[in-house]
Amino acid sequence: MRRRKRTRQGVHQKDLITRSRRAVRWLLPGLVVKRWMLTSGFGLLMALLGAAIWADLKPIYWTIEILVWILGAITTFLPRSITGPLVLCFGAGLLLWGQSRSFGSIQEALAPDKDTVLVDALRAKSKLNRGPNIVAIGGGTGLSTLLSGLKRYSSRITAIVTVADDGGSSGILRREMGVQPPGDIRNCLAALSTEEPLLSRLFQYRFSAGSGLEGHSFGNLFLSALTAITGNFETAITASSRVLAVQGQVVPATNVDVRLWAELENGQRIEGESAIGKAPSPIVRMGCLPEQPPALPRALEAIANAELIVLGPGSLYTSLIPNLLVPELVEAIQRSSAPKLYICNLMTQPGETDGLDVIGHLRAIEAQLASLGVTHRIFNSVLAQDDMEPSPLVDYYRDRGAEPVICDKRALILQGYDVMQAQLQGGRPTATLRHDPRSLSLAIMRFYRKYKRDI
Repeated sequence: MRRRKRTRQGVHQKDLITRSRRAVRWLLPGLVVKRWMLTSGFGLLMALLGAAIWADLKPIYWTIEILVWILGAITTFLPRSITGPLVLCFGAGLLLWGQSRSFGSIQEALAPDKDTVLVDALRAKSKLNRGPNIVAIGGGTGLSTLLSGLKRYSSRITAIVTVADDGGSSGILRREMGVQPPGDIRNCLAALSTEEPLLSRLFQYRFSAGSGLEGHSFGNLFLSALTAITGNFETAITASSRVLAVQGQVVPATNVDVRLWAELENGQRIEGESAIGKAPSPIVRMGCLPEQPPALPRALEAIANAELIVLGPGSLYTSLIPNLLVPELVEAIQRSSAPKLYICNLMTQPGETDGLDVIGHLRAIEAQLASLGVTHRIFNSVLAQDDMEPSPLVDYYRDRGAEPVICDKRALILQGYDVMQAQLQGGRPTATLRHDPRSLSLAIMRFYRKYKRDI
């Protein structure tokens, strides 16, 4: 029995300490709650004072007389030494009860998860709202991986996504329904979603059976249906963002139905994103039909307001360079004074970037920009993977034609690049060699903070 009592007392003490610490956290700056509560209280007093002045101060006299009469009546039965503490405790109790009920209602609205404390949810939201205005440009799984990490540091994120995909579910919907390929957009919406995880899983669900449904994801069908209803792909994305409570915004690079083409070193010309990814010879030049597609105003506005612009990671010729085929986007990036960071892939991609190191990737980007008349370098900063240690996983990739992308840091610095290396694939063993969202976003934020310190 004594042990049980001690255990209960210990639990009660811990709970009391936790509640006390939680109460103190409400006093910390940055929540933007205390100032508005004080403002509201001051406003109420001013309104009451204004009403009293308007009524020739009579309500104030009446209130004071009523209070004096009530206090006099009470103190005739009980002395002040008892009445004062009783009234004080009663008032404090009403105040605490009212505040707890108010915060409970706010908790249900903002943090319905029982494990989430309201003060922590408000502090996290306030921190995200103060995060940098980030523009991430790319496509494929690389961009969605990046976004899922960056949303831990900012809610002001704009993902500018390529819409040149012509394979898989996106390709089928593009050909049969005439919509822009929704696959990469869907992945980015799911990555930035703050809604119930089950809803995100539903959006990413891919049908494995069913005539006409097999291979399609629910999110692709949802976006295609919304496009048909609203008549506009951009409007469909905005509506989907509200459903998924997206933290930031997702914007297509263009609203034109573009088709990629590539000229190869052997003189061959191939068309279509899926064919370019399996090019039988090194790619010399990229282009699209129609030429010079227009950018969306929202994308240009986001770049103009950006505090950090990130390109990559992603397939060089099928996810990154297609965005640079939109001249207005390139011009907006040139005009921006924000730091511009290129994130290189971990491994080469067979048939697309065979034999390319970090310098090779950068030269391909610069050659594409030069074809648009860009005479000076845009992306002066590079984030690359540290040298990889030999492992069975690296050997597995080598057997399938992929190699680690080598970063010659000294050569890059000599060419005027600002180079940062980190363990971007994370410290834990994984089944694939891909960027780890947390490690990648942490390295990006270190780069941004260093840039801010050096200004």
